[in-house]
Amino acid sequence: MNLAPILAAPADVQIHLVAALAALILTPLILFRRKGDGSHRFLGRLWVIAMAVTALSSFAITGIRLIGPYSPIHILSIVTLVSLWNAVRAARTRRIREHQLSIYGATAGLVGAGGFALFPGRLLSHSLFGGFEWPGFIAVIAATALAVLVLIRQSRAARELDPRREL
Repeated sequence: MNLAPILAAPADVQIHLVAALAALILTPLILFRRKGDGSHRFLGRLWVIAMAVTALSSFAITGIRLIGPYSPIHILSIVTLVSLWNAVRAARTRRIREHQLSIYGATAGLVGAGGFALFPGRLLSHSLFGGFEWPGFIAVIAATALAVLVLIRQSRAARELDPRREL
């Protein structure tokens, strides 16, 4: 790992990376623990802030100019901001299923954008994997696929144990 390219990057890129990393670290802490208690709400607020900073700071990063100063990945930032708004609104009005779906959508955006950032030849891939960008990228894709499978299995198990489940 070589942090020099990240430390030499513009401040907007550094802010974006720190916020994305915070969201990435908080994601499993929230998804794999008990829902609805004070810790969940506190960590969730931190996650929403980290995700919002990540999405908003992306608009200052304009290296791939396909649509004016922006690229199609910026559409993901808009979708993420809308998902965050919907998730918070749904949680405050106790519409838990809508909250969950919005959070899953924003999380998918985080994972998708992270995958794009780790693609070989990009700054983050070069910094993290050095001369082993393709093996590193493949390992991250495999780990992400495994995490998604665990989440699906956990979600199915929780639904089967839910006493309110219709038979």
